[in-house]
Amino acid sequence: MLTISNLTLAYGDRTLFKEVDLKFLPSNCYGLIGANGAGKSTFLKIISGEIEQTHGDVFMNPNERLAVLQQDQFAFDEFTVLHTVIKGHQRLYEIMIERDKIYAKPDFSDEDGVKAAELEDEFAEMGGYEAESEAASLLKGLGIGENLHDKQMGSLEAGQKVRVLLAQALFGNPDILLLDEPTNNLDLQSISWLEDFLSKFSNTVIVVSHDRHFLNNVCTHISDIDFGRIKTYVGNYDFWYQSSQLALRQRQESSKKATDKIKELEDFVRRFSANASKSKQATARKKLIDKLRPEEMPASTRKFPYIDFKSDRPCGKVIANVTGVSHTFDGEHVLNDFNLTVENGDKIIFLGPNDLVKTVLFEILVGNIEPDKGQVTWGTTIKTTYFPKENSQFFDTDLNLVDWLRQYTTEDDSNIVRGYLGRMLFSGEEALKEVNVLSGGEKVRCMLSRMMLRGANVLLFDDPTNHLDLEAITALNNALIKFKDVILFSSHDHEFVSTVANRVIELTPNGVIDRAMTFEEYVKNKQVQQLRAKLYQHVELFKL
Repeated sequence: MLTISNLTLAYGDRTLFKEVDLKFLPSNCYGLIGANGAGKSTFLKIISGEIEQTHGDVFMNPNERLAVLQQDQFAFDEFTVLHTVIKGHQRLYEIMIERDKIYAKPDFSDEDGVKAAELEDEFAEMGGYEAESEAASLLKGLGIGENLHDKQMGSLEAGQKVRVLLAQALFGNPDILLLDEPTNNLDLQSISWLEDFLSKFSNTVIVVSHDRHFLNNVCTHISDIDFGRIKTYVGNYDFWYQSSQLALRQRQESSKKATDKIKELEDFVRRFSANASKSKQATARKKLIDKLRPEEMPASTRKFPYIDFKSDRPCGKVIANVTGVSHTFDGEHVLNDFNLTVENGDKIIFLGPNDLVKTVLFEILVGNIEPDKGQVTWGTTIKTTYFPKENSQFFDTDLNLVDWLRQYTTEDDSNIVRGYLGRMLFSGEEALKEVNVLSGGEKVRCMLSRMMLRGANVLLFDDPTNHLDLEAITALNNALIKFKDVILFSSHDHEFVSTVANRVIELTPNGVIDRAMTFEEYVKNKQVQQLRAKLYQHVELFKL
């Protein structure tokens, strides 16, 4: 059990949270939520001992082991993949290395034999003889094949390293597991595997995630950081949302009643404070006003941007035709004779195990990459706007936000530009920040402002929810549900895909599946799943 007592964290005049009292119990999974900057990752770092709180205590049984999803992708570059996972249980790894060194001695002594026997006993008690098979099983579930197990971590791609570090955190059945954004860089198959793993995990889990479907599937409790407090609700994310909205309405109604009553009492005091016969009553009402005046609450850190895509004109009959497109990227054959006809009203989700394939396809569709073969033809009524997965090239400048966004519009009125920035939570002095100092989430909101200004009738998004908090993801999700024209997108966010897409195109290693149906219908369709099994023959099936 993990106990938090009277915990406060402040940086100068800014208090992230104060006087927090919580208990995290075994067999429960706690989703830690809050706006970007509310202190989610900081709270996990306090628990793990990486940073120190201002006041209060963190209590954990000394015999319990805590595991953390490491964020430094380069910390284990000198180790093999398999050893990196086993290092999740540091003591077990140390015993394994010490034992192997003793056995490797050319002059093995009796003293060495005694020491080796002691290590063997401790190794066995910790489940050391199953360590490699457990590590391999975790890696397989997260999409890291056996061919990579003996490779150095330094030779892996960034996405592969993230999966190995996640396997490291899960290894060895830790008593307390801290996961900060574990679904980042995971495909839908790996997310599904992780959901199943955590649903069977019998110890304590605290997880930070912006994936609503994931939080709903794994969480038994939600711990919400807001108003300078951390409050825990029983239930998953949807239950928290309903409960928090009800509590907010109750606070608003209570505040309105108190305000109305105060106004009534103040009117009485103004009218009769000078009246000798009613001065006592006026004095009594003054005291009552002080009692009724609601306690000033700290401001909420939770803010929803206003996202609304409006097209300048509707799409005509012809949207886009992609004919015989083939392309090789960095020596990898990513597209082979790909054909696509986009219809009016399509909201197409592109699925598949290889994110590079989807990114290259989007880049070809918007004309940033010329295909080796084939062509893309857009209709004459079509205006597109594109959200790329990698946006750093847009922010390599010292322009402020207003001047940066002004580049993407013909409007001369800076108030219009400021209005779009305000919708995305950049108001006042915030709109004058230089764009090269923005956080990942702020850059995404700028890119969305840019897209809204375009007035396009076809929106293209390559994994747009990365770096966004739950409020921004919800706002974008609702905007795309509302949009009446055409959307082409990729995403690993199950909820996002389920609520937006009305057509599914899956780019498999051996062909393309194209079905006009929702994602949930696609998953449940027997004919589709039979076809998928055929197209994924000789490769691991991309589960949905």
